[in-house]
Amino acid sequence: MNTTDIGFGAQTLADYAQDPGRSRGRLFPEPESPTRTPFQRDRDRIIHSSAFRRLKHKTQVFVYHEGDHFRTRLTHTIEVSQIARSLARALRLDEDLAECLALSHDLGHTPFGHEGEDVMHECMAPFGGFDHNAQSLRVVTHLEQRYAEFDGLNLAWETLEGLVKHNGPLVDRNGAPLGKFQGSELPFAIREYAKEQDLQLDTWPSAEAQAAAIADDIAYDAHDLDDGLRAGLFAIEDMRDVPFLSEILSEVDGKYPGLEEGRRIHEIVRRSITRMVEDVIGEAVRNIEELNPRNVQDVRLAGRCLVRFSDPMAKAEKEVKKFLFARVYRHEDVLAVRRLVSRVVRDLFYRFQSEPDIMPSPWNVGLQDIDENAVARRVCDYIAGMTDRYAIEEHRRLFDDTPDLG
Repeated sequence: MNTTDIGFGAQTLADYAQDPGRSRGRLFPEPESPTRTPFQRDRDRIIHSSAFRRLKHKTQVFVYHEGDHFRTRLTHTIEVSQIARSLARALRLDEDLAECLALSHDLGHTPFGHEGEDVMHECMAPFGGFDHNAQSLRVVTHLEQRYAEFDGLNLAWETLEGLVKHNGPLVDRNGAPLGKFQGSELPFAIREYAKEQDLQLDTWPSAEAQAAAIADDIAYDAHDLDDGLRAGLFAIEDMRDVPFLSEILSEVDGKYPGLEEGRRIHEIVRRSITRMVEDVIGEAVRNIEELNPRNVQDVRLAGRCLVRFSDPMAKAEKEVKKFLFARVYRHEDVLAVRRLVSRVVRDLFYRFQSEPDIMPSPWNVGLQDIDENAVARRVCDYIAGMTDRYAIEEHRRLFDDTPDLG
């Protein structure tokens, strides 16, 4: 055990946690804060960023016009942060680092959710493609321009490491891409930043990053069930097709017969979150006891994820995702809107690519000094940063056939 006395109180951390007092620092050295740890400082920088504020008007599943009570990227991010902190607290990890990674994990998302990302990747295919996780790194290391001495937010090494590889190593020991990048190359933003700072892309990230990653899965499983039910895309009884959800539904109905639908939905959703969180904590404790990591580097070199679902819960969670895919993400009402918004993103990209000078300042500055690839990347950065509403407004400014989402 070690005790770190930085900031407004002492934190008792496990040996395998990321000690904020032993951070590897920032790309651009800065004086330490007398009142905040490096990760508390990173959290504050993320919250005060423009990209974070824009999450309020970016789609999670349902586009903004469909109702005020559906999740946005911002409310999703806050829910992920709460779950990540709960996991970190239970496992004696640094809560502030886990929170940082939860708050920053979606900063690179395009407008209109995954549909926007898919279209952007299609448009950027000749120029290295698009990946929202890599774009999040680009946001915090380049696109946020708030400080006099550097671009980006100049976050601590551990925050950047966790942001880039919270789902696991990106390359093997020989530098060959892994996972979804296997057989191709890493996204542009990650390759570019690797020239500036080594984030050890061939190792696992800290346990705090692993907690933030699994918190993301738990949060969107639960809130997409909630939003899908409230949107009328499926009925409560349809959940009996999924054993995990059927068990919870029977438990709720047995304890509260005749419960009104709104409360019934809430009971199902919160019990789903609780079971998943408690399962992750139990599995992580078992993995940690087995590995017996003496420090955070042992976690990075473990060769596997430590903060994860147990095998039975992983199977159940996949069944929940399969249900959501069929009943929510592929529902005709959702697909109809996705088809409309995909045209908005595609139209904007090709118009700005052919006429980049019609982008507003500062996006249209210095275009004569950059090549075709750089122009496309700038267009991509501009569109990826848009909110849903701003993308619609820009389309309306440039085209006469903007889709009516209402």
